[in-house]
Amino acid sequence: MTKNPPKKLAALQHGRYFGLAEPLRYEGPKFKPSAKRPLGYRWYDPQRKVLGKTMQQHLRFAVCYWHSFVWPGTDPFGGDTFQRPWHAAGGDAMAQAAHKAEVAFELFRLLNVPYFTFHDRDIAPEGATLRESNLNVRRIGELFDKKMRDTGVGLLWGTANLFSNRRYMAGAATNPDPEVFAYAAAQVKNVLELTHELGGENYVLWGGREGYETLLNTDLKRELAQLGRFLTLVVEHKHKIGFKGTILIEPKPAEPTKHQYDYDVATVFGFLKAHGLEKEIKVNIEQNHALLAGHSFEHEIALAQALGIFGSIDMNRGDELLGWDTDQFPNNLPQVALALYHIVQGGGFTTGGLNFDAKLRRQSIDPDDLIAGHAGAMDLCARALLVAEKMIEDGALAEQLRERYHGWDGKLGRGILAGKQSLADLAALVERNSLEPQPRSGRQEVLEALVNSYL
Repeated sequence: MTKNPPKKLAALQHGRYFGLAEPLRYEGPKFKPSAKRPLGYRWYDPQRKVLGKTMQQHLRFAVCYWHSFVWPGTDPFGGDTFQRPWHAAGGDAMAQAAHKAEVAFELFRLLNVPYFTFHDRDIAPEGATLRESNLNVRRIGELFDKKMRDTGVGLLWGTANLFSNRRYMAGAATNPDPEVFAYAAAQVKNVLELTHELGGENYVLWGGREGYETLLNTDLKRELAQLGRFLTLVVEHKHKIGFKGTILIEPKPAEPTKHQYDYDVATVFGFLKAHGLEKEIKVNIEQNHALLAGHSFEHEIALAQALGIFGSIDMNRGDELLGWDTDQFPNNLPQVALALYHIVQGGGFTTGGLNFDAKLRRQSIDPDDLIAGHAGAMDLCARALLVAEKMIEDGALAEQLRERYHGWDGKLGRGILAGKQSLADLAALVERNSLEPQPRSGRQEVLEALVNSYL
């Protein structure tokens, strides 16, 4: 990256956008809001050691650009409610993008978060041509470069928006037109390279329209082959440019399409295996997407770890009474505690982290609501991490699990898994020893009560 942004962008000066001036800090569990300090962290103490690492190292918080600064508060029945300055129609789009970046880094500072995430179309306006669009992204990338060096905030991951423009209404990699495939590849190339240059730790692919609305006009075999080729091209280019970060796929079963090819963790793993990419690509798991697939958040995390493809998470929640992706800030302590328990038990994050893919409710129109939403979510996650610490240090859950499967650590279990017995050998063993194994309790109620005892 160039060391300084273009003069036009560097010269932009903006007044204070948020009501707060000083960054939030750890105040302790007894913190009471006041006019002087209306917000603070009760549980999130970035340097507090938990199981050998600091909270900041465990959680690796990131603010997402799209919901926080791009979404205007619309819904299918009403227009924008937020009316941020950079949303105004008819303005200088690049000046507005620069203004948005200034406000974004001010939010990062006030929250004291280590990372952010973005799509290319979040940070800069789309131009008349791809060349113009990519140039716009690069110009804001130069501003990011300066801001990141000035503040120490890092890029958790970047990604390309391959779903909003009407050219992608039938998909990007899975589009029936190879020219759209080529356009999407060119767009990804630009953002992958920018992510690399900004020191990003991951690159995410979300196939928002990689699926179908009806099988009447869909060739499944052809589209799956196209998607496999697209992912292979991304991996090849990652190695060509020397990007050391992780390529991530974010599973989602539906919405906006009727069926998406990255339905859930199991589906993604099967697809990666079919194309020889299971060692190259991992998953970014979102809570709300897990619910839409009929799973719990911890199920998707635990399965990804079991399959060796766990990478990162988007932390939000869905409304369990609504059947769509509501992207709300997390507020359920038991659910988040179990998710973090599985993450930490599995070794924790490496390049991944905890990204708040969450948006304000459309009635939360004050700029400071952005601070409150993120701060509350960060505090909840910190508190959940402390609950997970209790679970792990106590060891009772892990011991119950070991006890349930202890037979598989014995001679018979090890021999079966090592392939030392045939089907006939096992049948003879049962007959010779008159085996009549009896079932044992799964103790689900005991375990659920045990989890509640840590809260």
